[in-house]
Amino acid sequence: MTDTAGQGTEQDTRQGGERPALEQLRERRAAAQRQARRTLSRGGWGATIRERLAHLTEAGDGVYDLDEPADVYGNRIVAALEERVAALLGTEAAAFFPTGTMAQQVALRCWAARTGNPTVALHPLAHPEVHERQAFSQVSGLRPVRVGGGPRQPTAAEIRDFEEPFGALMLELPLRDAGFVLPTWEELTEVVEAARERDAVVHFDGARLWECTDHFGRPLEEIAGLADSVYVSFYKSVGGFGGAALAGPRTLVEEAKTWRHRYGGMIFQQFPTALSALIGLDRELPRLPEFVRHARVVAAALREGFAAAGVPWARVHPEQPHTHEFQVWLPYEPDVVAEAAVRQGEETSVMLFANAWDSAGPGLAFTEVVVRASGLEWTADDVRAAVRDFVDRLPDKA
Repeated sequence: MTDTAGQGTEQDTRQGGERPALEQLRERRAAAQRQARRTLSRGGWGATIRERLAHLTEAGDGVYDLDEPADVYGNRIVAALEERVAALLGTEAAAFFPTGTMAQQVALRCWAARTGNPTVALHPLAHPEVHERQAFSQVSGLRPVRVGGGPRQPTAAEIRDFEEPFGALMLELPLRDAGFVLPTWEELTEVVEAARERDAVVHFDGARLWECTDHFGRPLEEIAGLADSVYVSFYKSVGGFGGAALAGPRTLVEEAKTWRHRYGGMIFQQFPTALSALIGLDRELPRLPEFVRHARVVAAALREGFAAAGVPWARVHPEQPHTHEFQVWLPYEPDVVAEAAVRQGEETSVMLFANAWDSAGPGLAFTEVVVRASGLEWTADDVRAAVRDFVDRLPDKA
């Protein structure tokens, strides 16, 4: 799966033709979501450029002084965003980065220089292992090693018993490709303690850390305070145009800014992205706990709906979502369920599954479900009714 909502990797089973089947399906899905009367998540990424710019100026008024001069190489609004993030996470400082891939490479290479050990322990499903084309080793001279496994976070025992030294432990919170899963607060503190016992630093891949407060029952600064450094994204949870931040000790952040320049991340002006991030922190961040709680209502109704429809081996994972995002698994090929999902949107203007479907093995597919503001309008009965309608578009499994 990609990180862009509504995109994905359904298999293109057709050869030739005017356009690949995958491209056609993506376009149909995007169009159906734009026109949908009801959808669980209506992200701004699918809007037109004009709509995005209008939102930026309208929503930004009152969030930041729009009559102030624009930024130049990271000052003014970018510096204000960095200060806001550091305050939210309770760290000494923060640095804005154009991408999380760059931010985490820089953070971990800085830690490697300080610890003298370039080895980074991380889960096999962690984002850099799955989605970044071996960037740690190919670009930054780091050596990733895999700890733990399966659709769960690494345990303290696995950290303590790991067979070789490592300089840094990287924990992705939540672990997206395992189903947006989180440990308990007690498990997280034990894992961090286990890493510290081995004289390793702890870095949080917190692309979606903003979503974790309800599950942990802790404020952001207490969660971030467990780690030596934290990366957060501005588009994955709070709806910004893009961008990321690295937060931690002031000396680390200042060193990271030097490497940011060397990596090509010192962009002349970034005020649209920075403003969109400030809008997201102001408007979306306070609502995330509400989205998480309603995602649990939606997940329960999905399970009930598929059980009532008699779909064999339908699964919602985790059964009670840890964030406002979770997975749905169905016993069909990806192209079959993807077509049913798009047809439901096109024919009823109700988009139950708006993201792509991926293969999880022969005859098994999964998708990601995200519940945002538009999803709050759905009752459990609405979800169950939409499931019945969706299943009617699937082939009979009997």
